[in-house]
Amino acid sequence: MSVQIKSKDETVTGRNGDNPNFFPQGTGNQELDKAIAIAGYSYDPKQDIFYSNMDPWQRDIGYCRLYDEAAAPFGMIIDCEPIYFEYDGRKWMIGLWKGQYDLVTGCEVGVYTGALDLKIPSVFSGTFYKSVSNTDLLQMFFALKKNGNTLFTREGEHWWLTGFKLGEFSEPSELEMEIKITLDNGMMRDAFVTGLRSAGYSEDEFTIDRSSVSFTFGIPHTPQPITRTKRSDRIIQKKNEQLCKMYQDITRPYATIPDKVKAIKEQEPKMYEKFIKMGRSKQSYEKYAIIMVLIIIMGMILTSCLTGDDKKAL
Repeated sequence: MSVQIKSKDETVTGRNGDNPNFFPQGTGNQELDKAIAIAGYSYDPKQDIFYSNMDPWQRDIGYCRLYDEAAAPFGMIIDCEPIYFEYDGRKWMIGLWKGQYDLVTGCEVGVYTGALDLKIPSVFSGTFYKSVSNTDLLQMFFALKKNGNTLFTREGEHWWLTGFKLGEFSEPSELEMEIKITLDNGMMRDAFVTGLRSAGYSEDEFTIDRSSVSFTFGIPHTPQPITRTKRSDRIIQKKNEQLCKMYQDITRPYATIPDKVKAIKEQEPKMYEKFIKMGRSKQSYEKYAIIMVLIIIMGMILTSCLTGDDKKAL
């Protein structure tokens, strides 16, 4: 697989990881623009997609596997592919995601470093990861393809490169991400490649060009969240498909996002409210996961204290 990507010197980046003058007009709907900015996103009118900014609220809460476990219950049927490796005395995780996020088809590449190891017997064992700082941003590229046809592309120096197409319905199995990641140096590249191999990627599934690694994320190589089952996926995806069909039926006569949003607001106010709350479902499930972890930790501490008191009593 051959993927072309600009070098760091060729890429002009702004605060959000894109050319600061490239997408000045937003959606043309001030209310929606404000809502998606609060949610941590911006709009690219040339590709008709939403994408994450450099410093959204999501950057502050990092990553934990429990977030992926909470996705399906909140209407997001997405394939996950975490690539773990160690470099420069730190644990790293480059996460890949693709699938149906409620009313949008999308994908993500996130870069994180280890912060805290947590082991809860029979409940959770893993690491909480911090989003990397600006000094650890990586040059990345991806093309999201559906049944072989490119839906959109994204590239830039970032910690969380994403793209989401509103009203597009997809099964995760229909989607492939052609990815190219440029690591800081040969040692980091080799560490990442070791992570790819550990995840199950064979030698013929990735290519190396100096410090860059290219590969395709199609069928996941790693175990998927236990919250995803054939039955639950079918039920949730049926709802997601109906939402997307409704969106497409209403907006079909219109060519621009402002006109589409206006039509939705007039004909389906409830769906319009979904737009205005864009991103909140993701925010909710991530906060839910954090609260769940804190409750578990508090329960462990309490159990430990009670056990200690019991021993003293004996």
